[in-house]
Formats: sequence, C-alpha cells, structure tokens
Amino acid sequence: MEKKMSWTVGDAVDYKGFPADRSKTGGWVTAALILGIEIVERLSTMGIAVNLVTYLMGVMHLPSSTAANTVTDFMGTSFLLCLLGGFLADSFLGRFKTIGIFSAIQTLGTAALAISTKLPQLRPPPCHAGESCKPANGFQMGILYLALYLIALGTGGLKSSVSGFGSDQFDEKDEKEQSQRTYFFNRFFFFISLGTLAAVTVLVYIQDEVSRSWAYGICSVSMVIAIVVFLSGTKRYRYKKSMGSPIVHIFQVIVASIKKRKMELPYNVGALYEDTPEDSRIEHTDQFRFLEKAAIVLEGDFERDVYGSGPNPWKLCSLTRVEEVKMMVRLLPIWATTIIFWTTYAQMITFSVEQASTMERNIGNFQIPAGSLTVFFVAAILITLAVNDRVIMPLWKKFKGKPGFTNLQRIAIGLFLSILGMMAASLGEVKRLSVAKGAKGNQTTLPISVFLLVPQFFLVGSGEAFIYTGQLDFFITQSPKGMKTMSTGLFLTTLSLGFFISSFLVSVVKKVTGTSDGQGWLADNINKGRLDLFYALLTILSFINFIAFLVCAFWYKPKKTKPSMQMGAINGSSVEEKC
Repeated sequence: MEKKMSWTVGDAVDYKGFPADRSKTGGWVTAALILGIEIVERLSTMGIAVNLVTYLMGVMHLPSSTAANTVTDFMGTSFLLCLLGGFLADSFLGRFKTIGIFSAIQTLGTAALAISTKLPQLRPPPCHAGESCKPANGFQMGILYLALYLIALGTGGLKSSVSGFGSDQFDEKDEKEQSQRTYFFNRFFFFISLGTLAAVTVLVYIQDEVSRSWAYGICSVSMVIAIVVFLSGTKRYRYKKSMGSPIVHIFQVIVASIKKRKMELPYNVGALYEDTPEDSRIEHTDQFRFLEKAAIVLEGDFERDVYGSGPNPWKLCSLTRVEEVKMMVRLLPIWATTIIFWTTYAQMITFSVEQASTMERNIGNFQIPAGSLTVFFVAAILITLAVNDRVIMPLWKKFKGKPGFTNLQRIAIGLFLSILGMMAASLGEVKRLSVAKGAKGNQTTLPISVFLLVPQFFLVGSGEAFIYTGQLDFFITQSPKGMKTMSTGLFLTTLSLGFFISSFLVSVVKKVTGTSDGQGWLADNINKGRLDLFYALLTILSFINFIAFLVCAFWYKPKKTKPSMQMGAINGSSVEEKC
C-alpha cells in the first residue's frame, strides 16, 4: 500500500476521478499543452489591441480620444472578467472546463471580428483627404463591440485558470516537481511575451498589408488548433477538486465579525474557535483584530446536519480562516499602488501607436506598420527578463546571498522605470510637435523618424518585465493557500483598473482642456494637440504613486513561512472545513 501511494499525487485526481498516477499524469508535457493555449490567447488579444486604434480612427472614423478609450475599455474588461472566470472555476466548473469553454467563446469573438471587418455594410464609407468623414453608425459599432466583448469574455475566463492549471501539473510536495513548478512560473511570462511578439510583428503586418479579416481569421483558426491540442491531453492532466469560492469565505468572515461587533475579544487568543489541523494553521497577527470576532464562540453557532454537528460558517469561522482574510486585506495597499503602472502601459498601445502613424517608418523600401512599433516594447521585456535571469540574479546571489530582487523590489523598479518612460514620452512628443508645427499643408507623414519613440517603449516595457513578475510572485506567495486563484485574479484586476483609469483620465482631460472645435490637449488631430502635457501629467501621477508604494511596502508585513505550533484552540467536532 505504501509503495502504491508513492506513485500517486495526494491532492490530485485523473480524468476518471481516481488518485493521479505520478508516472502517467502531469509534468512538462501536459504543462506545455496548457501553455500553448495561453500563447495563442496573447497572439489574438494583443494582435487586436495594439492595432485597433488605427482601425477605429482610419476606418470607423472615430475621434482619437474615443478610439483610445475604446481600446482601453476593451482591455480593461478583459482583465476584469478574470474575476468571473476565477469564481466559476473555483465554485462550479473547475479549471479544465473553464479553459475549454472560454477559449471557445474567444474563438467565436475573433471569428465575429473577422466578419465585421470583411463586410462593407459593417463599416462607414471611406473618405479622402479634405472630405468630411462619416463616423460609424450605432449598428456598425454594435457589431464591432459584440465581437470585441466576446473576445474579452473569453480572455478573462481562460486567463484566470491557465497559470493555475499549469502549476497543478506539478506536485508541490515532491522536491523535484516543486523545482519544475517554479521553473514553469519563471518561464510562463517569457513564453506569453513571445506570443505578444508574434502579434505585434506578423499579425499586425498581415492586418495592414493583407487584410484585417484574414488576420483575425488566423486568430480563430489558431485558437481552434490550440483547443484541440489542449483537449488531447485530457487523459494525462492532473485535476484538483474545487475547494469552494474564496470570495464566499471572505464574506463569511466579514458577516460573522459584523454580527458579533459588540462582543469583547478574549485576552487569550487560544479561547477563539479553531478547527484547522495544527500543521495548516497560520500564525496569529495583531492587525485587523476586529475580524477575530468572527471566531468568538456563542450559543447557536453550531448546527446539526446528516454529518453531525458543525459550525454555521456565516456565524462562526476558524481563527485560521480569519487570518487568511487578514492576509488578503494586507495585500490591498500594494494592489492599489500598482494600478497606475498599467495606466502608463495603456498609452503604449493607444496614443503612442497614434504618434507612430504620423512619423516616418521606412527602413529602405519597407514601411513598419504603426502598431508594430510595440515590438520594441516586447523586445525590452524579453531582454530584461534574460538579463535579470542570467546576469542580475547570479550577481545578486553572489554578493547579497539572495537569488535576485524580492517581489516588492521588482515592483518598485517597474514603477520607477514607468516614470522615466512617461518622462521620455513627454520630451519626445515636444520634439514631434515642433516638427508638426513646421510641416506644410496637410502633410500626413512628418519628416521625423519613428525611432524617436523607442525610449518610451523600451523603458515602460522593461518596467513591465519587473512589475509583472514581481506582482505575480507577490500575490501568489503572500496569499493563503486556498486563495491562490483569487489572488491571481486580484493581480489581474490591477491591469483592468489601470486601463479604466486611463479611459477616465482621457475623458476628464478631454473635457477640461477641450474646445468646441475639437482642440485641446487631446485634440481630434494629434498634431494640433498637447499630448506632451498629458504625458507630463502621467509622469507626475506616477511619481506620487511611487512614493505611496514605498510607504506601503515599508508598512507591509510579509507572510510568515512557519505556522504557529503553540497556539491553543477550541477544537470543533465538525468535519474539517477547507479553504
């Protein structure tokens, strides 16, 4: 029996529901099948996003600020829907079914987008220089929005589960597989960046030089192939049973503590309710002690059912459950101060692309598509990841005895680089506008090289390499074991809110500085606006946010690695309640 158990993974099952055989399930092969669907998702989503603003302005004839907000709202919704995907995966569907269902939805979205860009009836008539362009009508925009938000729904659903399902293929209790699991996380961002690289080069080129409908059709076909490959591993995957929604668990603690708000906490922490096995308990902390009232035992807190007597979770929660909620609350200041980075990131796929469309982009006889300028952004990410992995981490370990920067240090570096990126963007726009003022007539291409934009792409891209990996590491390692999926969703909401804040800022600046004839900082014609001042505003906001982050980082108390073994507890007689 002992020998048999050594060949199984304790907390995972196979597709039939039996304990997963270590030799026949999981490992790098299955992780690669899962990773493939995420690469195609990045290819589709980023290939659409980075070049969407040019389509909205050039084909649908929308004002620049409206086009920018449409893109950022689309991206923001994609990441916000990760919370929905995570909730469904934790509570009902499981990660495997969630990935399969929502990847199919994304396929429908890209197919609908291909159709909307192909049929002339779904676009306004083209216009020529000097003519008044007729913007897209409500029906045409409605079809476009339907396609975009089907893609957003698919992206949000599958993205919330891909990294978690991939990590499920490695047993964290096995030393060899634990190291492979760490390697999987380290390379996850690198490979999805390769998907982004293919999107901003090959896919954008096809959109501009061949046909957008062809490009979006390729996205649909690629996702179909990825789904087939993903499903081919059904018999080899390791599946972990759903442990319920952590959102419900958090609300249970909050509701129980509110119900007992008039109760006094006992002097002895050991008098609070605890039914968690001793080796799984979390060390008690003194912050947010109000929540501990949820663990005060009162008459009527226990209920009897077919399994025996047990606590009503809406009236009584274990002290470990309370400490888990405390851990999530402590994440919030760090969460809030990382949002502004993604607001600066949003400018790289909106206004920066619009800037590029007005500049000289030729290399010999080849003209670089405006959307492909983000290749420097992706290149910065890949270079930074490689240098950090091969140079910085070994040197840091040699001199400091630690394997690279901590997660909070990486976030700080990313935030600082974004400040420099926005500063470079503002100065570069000053130069571009000076050339635009001296241009003759309705000159569509300004006599200034597009490579002037490389510093802003490179600095913000390098910042993303640090902050993305830092955030992912921070939210996964500093959250309770049963709330990893939720904490990943919480991390992804920083991207979502960053895009929404970008839309909000654009709308406010447009209203405050705009005039009736379409002028102002964010003028309909970018050459007549003051985008440099908008970038300067973002530089100031980013600097203020950076100071706030440093304060929060010094305040934050990291998760204790060892559970408390000395805490007394009232042991419940109910069946163990897991997170």
